[in-house]
Amino acid sequence: MIQDFDFGRVVIIGDVVLDCYVHGSVDRISPEAPVPVLLRAKHTAVPGGAANVAMNAAALGCDVVLIGLIGTDASGEMLKEALRLQPNIDVSGLVEDADWTTITKTRVLSGRQQIVRIDEEHVRALSVETRRRLMEKIAEATASADVVVCSDYAKGVLGDEVVRFAIDTANARDVPIIVDPKRRDFSVYRGATLVTPNRGELAAATNLPVRTDSEIAEAAHCIARQFGGDVLVTRSEEGMTLFRTNGETVHSQARKSEVYDVSGAGDTVVATIASVISAGQDLETAIVIATNAASIVVSKLGTATVSRSELSAVLLANMRENGALVDVERAALIVEEWHHHGARIVFTNGCFDLIHPGHISLLRSAAQQGDRLVVAINSDASVSRLKGPTRPLQDEQARATVIGALRYVDLVVIFNEDTPLETIRALRPDVIVKGADYQEDEVVGGEFVKSYGGAVVLVDLVSGRSTTSIVRKMLPAATGPAPTES
Repeated sequence: MIQDFDFGRVVIIGDVVLDCYVHGSVDRISPEAPVPVLLRAKHTAVPGGAANVAMNAAALGCDVVLIGLIGTDASGEMLKEALRLQPNIDVSGLVEDADWTTITKTRVLSGRQQIVRIDEEHVRALSVETRRRLMEKIAEATASADVVVCSDYAKGVLGDEVVRFAIDTANARDVPIIVDPKRRDFSVYRGATLVTPNRGELAAATNLPVRTDSEIAEAAHCIARQFGGDVLVTRSEEGMTLFRTNGETVHSQARKSEVYDVSGAGDTVVATIASVISAGQDLETAIVIATNAASIVVSKLGTATVSRSELSAVLLANMRENGALVDVERAALIVEEWHHHGARIVFTNGCFDLIHPGHISLLRSAAQQGDRLVVAINSDASVSRLKGPTRPLQDEQARATVIGALRYVDLVVIFNEDTPLETIRALRPDVIVKGADYQEDEVVGGEFVKSYGGAVVLVDLVSGRSTTSIVRKMLPAATGPAPTES
């Protein structure tokens, strides 16, 4: 799962913001004017904008370099101090400009209700010197980046020159670059790997309706032609949809949330996608995980982050079909979904005719090798071919029911061949587990799994335990082969 991901280095470039919150309670209306009187209880300040993207990526475990612009003012110092609370964020990329005012958004809340927002910003064109300093920071940081993110809040940092420099620099080093856009014309993003507009930004950029799935698809393909990359449209409570340049469409459904505060949710999505890609995972997996991260963050008040442990718990809870018996085709779809949740899939197989302590030990050890355990059992015909006409003692449905009821087992499939090789090819597990009475090169499917980076694990067996030995004790006349794993 995601707690086992080896996250890389993410460079985040964009408009940094200081988000302030004044909390209190309202019990009366002012006698001076028809406005609520807030009894102030506390004041908090957290990183926002591109700085919130950085906080989210760091919370998942990435090393982060943040590049942006702050003023030489109290808000700039407060923002740096808030960022330094997260030790794996490098703030040396923050350029200070005495003529710039650190962008600050102050929200006044009574309970969870926002009463008013007060913005402090003086956006202007950047000087040549400031742009030069930003581009120096970008060039230096991108040299060691696994992913680059441009977080554009239309506050001035990602002007044409800077955003083009960031994309060209990332392209020259073959580093994926993700853009969270605010422009109407996406052609400046040409060369970006992925852009992530929300529904409103998509409509503004295309002047097209975006109410239905087909309308969103048409608008997404329109902007894809402008910049030449993939488009991920974030659709609030409807989840998000990826439109790939090869024509493929992938939708990730949002989880329902009891509370819905969208402040910073887009930042969490972009940060999670960048983080998962930095760990070497594919874009489809990143999007499924990001959808789950968004469902967590919208349940929190204000600008917030999602921890790796929170996200892991939700991902595990959302993986369905525990203990179910399904056919191989359905199992392949389930395992693919589990992979997209970041799960490590373990596979083992056997006849499992009479469950005994040796089986339990094998399955317990197998389950410890990953996040989801798939058990393949031989069909009745397969068992008879391998062990003789008196076997199996229980039919395949009975054996599958017993195996599926064990807490270690997440999915059960039945295969009719003499070996599980075709099932392994269909499921593409990360780990195959067999008993230590095998040699690694004897494990069916082992070479196939290792060919794409998987592993074969041999676990100790409980001595003297096999279905055949049990049968012989019960029926001394019973004969037949005596494999140790059945």
